[in-house]
Amino acid sequence: MPEPKLSSEPKLNPDQKSIEPLARPPLLHVSVQESLRKYIQSNQLKAGDPLPPETFLAQRLGVGRNSVREAIKALESIGILETRRGIGVFVKEFSFKPLLDNLAYGLQDSLRDVEELREIRRVLETGLIAKTIEMISAEDIAALRQLTESMRRRAERQESFAEEDQQFHQLLFRCQNNHMLSALIDIFWVAFNKASNFTSLDNPTPLATWRDHHEIVEAVAAKDVERARERLDDHYRGIQQVIAKNRIT
Repeated sequence: MPEPKLSSEPKLNPDQKSIEPLARPPLLHVSVQESLRKYIQSNQLKAGDPLPPETFLAQRLGVGRNSVREAIKALESIGILETRRGIGVFVKEFSFKPLLDNLAYGLQDSLRDVEELREIRRVLETGLIAKTIEMISAEDIAALRQLTESMRRRAERQESFAEEDQQFHQLLFRCQNNHMLSALIDIFWVAFNKASNFTSLDNPTPLATWRDHHEIVEAVAAKDVERARERLDDHYRGIQQVIAKNRIT
C-alpha cells in the first residue's frame, strides 16, 4: 500500500494572519526621476537653470549613469527638462504641449471623453464670456467680425473653416491677457478635434455654424452677457448634434 503524500503547504491556524506580499519597489530610473524633481523644487530652479553633470548626479545618488540618463529622458518627454547637446541638461520652460499630445492620443475615439471635452469647453467659455465683454476692444471685435465673414464665405462654398474656428475662440478671450486660459482653450480645442475627428465630419448646416459664431460676436459687441452665453450654448449644442449625426451614420 503506497504511503500517503505529505503536503508541502504548512497548516495555518485559522486565527493566524497571513503574511502580506512585498510591494514591488519602483524601477531605479523612476526613483531617480523623483529625486531630480525634488532637487529642482528644493533649489527653486527656473526655466533655463542648469542641472549638475550626469557624473555628479550619479555619484550623489549612488546609481549608474544609465539610470540618470533614463530619468532625464523621461523628464524631457513630459517637458520638465531639455538637453542641449554639448552643453548640458537644463530646466525647460513650462509648456502644455506634452499634456496636449498625450491627451489627444489617450482620448482616441471614446465618445464619452469627446462629450466631456465638449462640455468642458462650453462651461469654460460661457463662464468667462462676461469678463470678455467687460474688457474687449473695438479692434478685437473688428477682427472677430473679419473672421466670421471668412467663415461665411467658406460655409457658402461648403468648405471647412476649422482654422478660423480655432482663431475665433482664441481671439474671443485674448483681451483677458490670461496665458493659462489661452493655453487651455488651445488644448481643449485641439484635443476635442483630434478625438472627435470633427473637422472631417459631415456638417449638413455649415451656415448655421457660421451664424452661431456671428451671433456670439454681435452679442459681445452689444455687451449683452446673457445673449452671448445663450449663443455659446447654441454653438456647443450644434457641435453635439453634428457628432451625434455622424456617429449614427
